Formats: sequence, structure tokens, C-alpha cells
Amino acid sequence: MAMLRNRRHDEIDPFSDLLFNTLLAFVMLFAIALVAMNPKAKTGVIDAKAEFIITVTWPDMNPNDIDTWIEDPGGNKVWFRAREAGMMHLDRDDRGLANDSIVVNGQQVVNPLNQEVVTIRGFAPGEYTVNAHYYDSKNGSPVNVTVSVVKVNPRAEVVFYGTVTLARKGDEGTAVRFSVNRDGGVDSVNTLPKTLVERM
Repeated sequence: MAMLRNRRHDEIDPFSDLLFNTLLAFVMLFAIALVAMNPKAKTGVIDAKAEFIITVTWPDMNPNDIDTWIEDPGGNKVWFRAREAGMMHLDRDDRGLANDSIVVNGQQVVNPLNQEVVTIRGFAPGEYTVNAHYYDSKNGSPVNVTVSVVKVNPRAEVVFYGTVTLARKGDEGTAVRFSVNRDGGVDSVNTLPKTLVERM
């Protein structure tokens, strides 16, 4: 009888076994959760960051081709044949209605928006010049071009918003010139004319 009692004390009862297995399962799930919360770092990925966003627009459905030209303090120029220069990047060369349509399920879909956007992803102290150029005309009409310059870091702040009128094909107009200081702040804004377009 005494041997039977000792044998029962040495055996693990099913309830204790269930508790141990449940604890083991929780430990495993915790370890898996830790691995999932700390994914491996992606190499070679650079987050796009902008200091300034410059938007050039002209009326919707206008067929004419307006180009954006921007010069930084170092003399670098961004335009449709040099989409990256210095720390500036032209996101899209909008050619009026020429590249604003696609075919979807056999139907032509037209994007009426005429807009070019340049991001300045860092800054050098000095003056930036933003010009609009009437590159090509489909109807011979003057075009009102709206330009906005927004400083986006540390918060969105409109530096300039205005319109320049281009009367005919080949015309170039300075929308704005603005100076950036060493801290990234804008010191001065003016609209004095300056030619940037390179005649080809």
C-alpha cells in the first residue's frame, strides 16, 4: 500500500501536464511575436523627403505645353530635359493635352489637369528662381500660369502664390525668386525677371 502511494506521488497528473504544455505554448507565441515586431531592416531604401514643393498649373483642358524651369543657388537647372539637378526633382513633364489621355477598356480617358510639380529635397542657402516657359501652342492663345511655392518642413507654409501670363509661344516669365537662409527659412521673395531658358 505504501509503494502504491509513492508511485502516485511520482507520477505527473494530467492537469499539471496540461498546465505545463499551455505555458510552453504561451512562451513560444511570445517569442514569435517578438520576432514579428522587430522585422529586419530594409537595405538600400531611402525615404523621399521634401523641403519645398513647387507647383505650376495652367487651366484644365488647355492644350498648350507650359514648361517649368527652376534654378538653385549653385546654378543647377531643372527642366524637362534635366529632371534632376542638384537637390531638385521634376516629377512630371505635363505637355497640355498631348500626354493626358489613356485607353481603358477600349475607352479614351482624359485627365483634364495641367500640372507640373518640382520637389526640393534639401536646400542650399541662396536664391532660387522659378520660371514658366510657353513651350508649344496648339491654339495661339495666352496662358495664365499659377505658381505656388510651399515650404513643408517643419510645417506647411506658403512662401508664394501668384500668376504669370504668357502671351505667346516662346515667352518666358519669372513667377518668383526666393532666398533661403542657412536654417532653411525664406528671407526674401521677389518677382524680378531672370532668364533661365536655354535656346536650342
